[in-house]
Amino acid sequence: MKFTISKNKSIALLLAFLVLPLLSKSQSEGEVVDKIIAKVDNYIILESDLSLAYKDFLSRGGMTRSPEARCEVLENLVINKLMLAKAEIDSVTVSEAQVDAQVQNRMKMMVQQIGSEEKIEEYYGKTLEEFQVEIRGDVREQMIIGEMQRTITSDIEVTPRQVKTFFDNIPRDSLPFYSTQVQVGQIVKKPTMSKEAKDNIRARLNGLRDRILEGENFDDIARLYSQEPGAKQSGGNIGFFERGQLAPEYEATALRLKPGEISKPVETDFGFHIIELLARRGNEFNTRHILILPKFTKNDMDRTINFLDSIRTLIIKDSITFEAAAAEHSDDMNTSSNGGYFMEGEAGGTKISVDELDPNVFFTIDTMEVGSITKPIEFRQQDRSEAVRILYYKDRIRPHRADIRIDYQKIKQAALNKKRSEKLAKWFEESKSDVFIVLDDHYKDCQILN
Repeated sequence: MKFTISKNKSIALLLAFLVLPLLSKSQSEGEVVDKIIAKVDNYIILESDLSLAYKDFLSRGGMTRSPEARCEVLENLVINKLMLAKAEIDSVTVSEAQVDAQVQNRMKMMVQQIGSEEKIEEYYGKTLEEFQVEIRGDVREQMIIGEMQRTITSDIEVTPRQVKTFFDNIPRDSLPFYSTQVQVGQIVKKPTMSKEAKDNIRARLNGLRDRILEGENFDDIARLYSQEPGAKQSGGNIGFFERGQLAPEYEATALRLKPGEISKPVETDFGFHIIELLARRGNEFNTRHILILPKFTKNDMDRTINFLDSIRTLIIKDSITFEAAAAEHSDDMNTSSNGGYFMEGEAGGTKISVDELDPNVFFTIDTMEVGSITKPIEFRQQDRSEAVRILYYKDRIRPHRADIRIDYQKIKQAALNKKRSEKLAKWFEESKSDVFIVLDDHYKDCQILN
């Protein structure tokens, strides 16, 4: 029996396989006798790779277990390897600095989600440093695959007419059903410290710097005193970055240093640092640092609360719009450029499903009337720093079937994804003959890339 796989369906699912869970092979279901089951030029796919990907596919709500589903997962793995092989031919690359930054971002996300470095190490049975080494190759491959996809589909656009045609061609009984959507904005202000408090932190960092200059080990000092998540494992080393990827003040200071030189304290939006430049290569640089987070007094917080309360009053009196106030005053760069509104994932609209809202925001607006603005609320940002915000509950849309008048951004994104899938499908057909692909006899019936 041969298992045929819908090409468009397979392509549409491809993105789900670009970021597989960070699990060790020891966590796969049962014992897997590893062997090579596919080869794409110099890239191989192991039986264990398929088992992990298939398990992940099922956990994400994929179809029930079946030979066809397993074939579909294997095809996506082969497509990924095809993209990597073609990336070598077409000289599509990502820099080591970009890989370092992505690995660090993943580590920080894991710490935030699981709660602490210690919990991660206990759960997975390995240190964060071991984790970073283990996932680095996979991260690089995923980034190259993503870059290949962007290169292939970079010219894809949809016009409003094409969006309407796409929507009109969807059978009425097949239109997606959207849960409750809301339009919520925020204006965020970070408290400012007094000069005396800043001077105290700078004096503390200068003391640590003096100890290092007198012979103590930078790594040891960073592990003991740095307040950066991950410093206990990394010794403050954040890896290579390119110009423009770090806070401007941090980068400017680092690039003025000579390798091995340690800066005096420098302030950024993230806190206060002393920085050592470890190496430079072209447009990339490697540093380590010791970070001290600002600690705000009650007076610092009160000043910020009073400022936001005055902004809230101006908005309520119609002296300024919420959107203008957010653009002018909000310290949150992710929302201030959108008029203060939270954006919906890939679709990019400001009407967001309640399921996508931060739980703290959801539980706050759940007690509010549409059109109202909260008084200033103290909260912690994703980087755990303290801040204050006001929330504006602008609109609420009840659960409904897709409507182009209400859900234009979502429908536009779906139309765009369809065109991208078609472009990728065409690319696969044209590119598969450029590389050598061989499958284990056990999977011949999958008819992969036929």
